[in-house]
Amino acid sequence: MNAPPGLQAFDLTGKVALVTGANTGLGQGMALALADAGADIAAAGRSAMDETVAAVRSRGRRGTPVEVDLLDEDAPERAVSTAVEALGRLDILINNVGIIRRTEALDFSVADWDEVVQVDLRAAFFLAQAAARRFVAQGGGGKIVNIASVLSFQGGIRVASYTAAKSGLVGLTRALANEWAGQGINVNAIAPGYCVTNNTAALRADAGRAREILDRIPAGRWGEPDDLGGAVVFLCSRASDYVHGAALAVDGGWLAR
Repeated sequence: MNAPPGLQAFDLTGKVALVTGANTGLGQGMALALADAGADIAAAGRSAMDETVAAVRSRGRRGTPVEVDLLDEDAPERAVSTAVEALGRLDILINNVGIIRRTEALDFSVADWDEVVQVDLRAAFFLAQAAARRFVAQGGGGKIVNIASVLSFQGGIRVASYTAAKSGLVGLTRALANEWAGQGINVNAIAPGYCVTNNTAALRADAGRAREILDRIPAGRWGEPDDLGGAVVFLCSRASDYVHGAALAVDGGWLAR
């Protein structure tokens, strides 16, 4: 039986997605969700991508690793070029990679500030720029999804550089949407809540803080990588062609509390 026309709008068959930080956690979950929807995946990051690439290929999709350190100035262009060389084109960018440093604001170092902002905000912009240049050269537009945070809308505690970078990423999402929507490039963001990832390991290990967080989540649980799958497929598919500059919270109701 053929899928209803509405569901066909979510089909990503023939599309190629570059997903940063795809070796584990949210990045891996989104990469596999896109593969399940039909996309081929270029999995990018400093760590080995063997597990993610194998899982993509087991779904009958093409998967390739892209070894890149986003602290390197030439990393964005190199990541896009490597993905295109391996898979033939680029249609989707997921700007997922991010780091966090937890320190009292009075004690925050220049090094911790600069590294977080460079990876979480600067690299995201130049990756988006490199991807958009490729979309324009190819014709036909493309999709960019920036992975922000609920702290794009709140201050957080002991995470000054992360909050600043993720707040800036939502502003950047809107600015790029304004410039590129007319060229068929959709730029949107997903703002995850508190999820089971490496970035929240310290919080989850602190019994008191973990309970405070869990008590504030209306859904009553921490998010899992699979929880972002529907949102990322939507924002990367034809179903979202008239969605520009949005920041979609996937947070178990955290921001509504």
